[in-house]
Amino acid sequence: MKLKLTLLMFLIGAAVYAQVPKLAATPPMGWMSWNIMSENPNEKDIKEMADAMVNSGMVKAGYQYIFLDDCWQGGRDNKNNIIADPKKFPSGIKALADYLHSKGMKLGIYSDAAPLTCGGYTASLNFEEQDAKTFASWDIDYLKYDYCNAPEDVETAKKRYGTIAKALRKSGRDIVLGICEWGPREPWNWGAQVGGQSWRTTFDIRDKWMDIEGKGGVGIYNVVDKMAGLASFSGPGKWNDGDMLVAGLHGTKGPSSAFNGNGCTKAEYQSQMSLYSILNSPLYASCDIRKMDDEAKNIFTNAEIIALNQDVLGKQAERKIKTDIWDVFLRPLANGDFAVAILNKSASTQNAKVNFAELGLADQYEIKDLWQHKMIGKNNKWTGEVTAHETKVFRLKKV
Repeated sequence: MKLKLTLLMFLIGAAVYAQVPKLAATPPMGWMSWNIMSENPNEKDIKEMADAMVNSGMVKAGYQYIFLDDCWQGGRDNKNNIIADPKKFPSGIKALADYLHSKGMKLGIYSDAAPLTCGGYTASLNFEEQDAKTFASWDIDYLKYDYCNAPEDVETAKKRYGTIAKALRKSGRDIVLGICEWGPREPWNWGAQVGGQSWRTTFDIRDKWMDIEGKGGVGIYNVVDKMAGLASFSGPGKWNDGDMLVAGLHGTKGPSSAFNGNGCTKAEYQSQMSLYSILNSPLYASCDIRKMDDEAKNIFTNAEIIALNQDVLGKQAERKIKTDIWDVFLRPLANGDFAVAILNKSASTQNAKVNFAELGLADQYEIKDLWQHKMIGKNNKWTGEVTAHETKVFRLKKV
């Protein structure tokens, strides 16, 4: 009987383990080079950024990756192996990966599903297996795969992303694949099937709250509003990706400042962190970590907010209430708690009154405010002020 029980427990454990994806079981977290370094990513600055991430407490908080974006490439050698620009990376990419790994971090790299990248640099079309083996030999941990200079149709995108995914799996190294075709081909419908672990849901985000006129430059709320309808596609090993966190940029000149990306308020930056966390987006900062202010540091390193994003259940929040003023999201957590986010979309302070029963929660709950880091009562509702574009985030524990 004891032997049978032991065998049963082993089989149950094996079944649970088999359900945990090998890659990106929780949303990746890190820092991306594009907004600060743009077309000049380089070894010196990347190493300094890694050091700053360690010293600021970001690595301890869970930000493992540095994502090396476009413009690192130096063409191909006489055997058609892709190489790094020797002026930007004199020690080579493998040495950079070794440096990051020595600090408990990981290195992501960038390529494109066409002959040339968005910046006009060497990309991977027709060299997928060769490039995947090269990335593996450099000990790369993640590949952001862009879609500039590629055909617009869905089937070609599925084929090209499937090809690179298979090449990565054959490379001999576990490398996460981030699909970056910006949403027009609805990659949430097929991204996981072709082998991706995440997919961008919109075009590049800018340092602003919202694009109102549709003239270009996606803002924070545009992304949130898009991802709010995609909860059914998200889960362990398959994430809706909202693009970079813009906290700390404050209108910094560069890619993020295009299309009137002139900066956001503290409440808006904090809302992006809150809503991306509850919606399971990968979290990657993009300001200069070496110079970031305490406001940005406190936003990035809020352990209780990060815990929602990294919750092992991996259940994306659903938007339960949507009005002209309010968005209210509900998310179940692995230990039986719930997370509730209440966003005031208006341009002025509003009084909120949210009955948890309207969200499907019939019990009484201990309510913890995750930005104030304190218990604020036991109830089945919450009433209070929410400032313009602020998001209140509560963790509810049944009592």
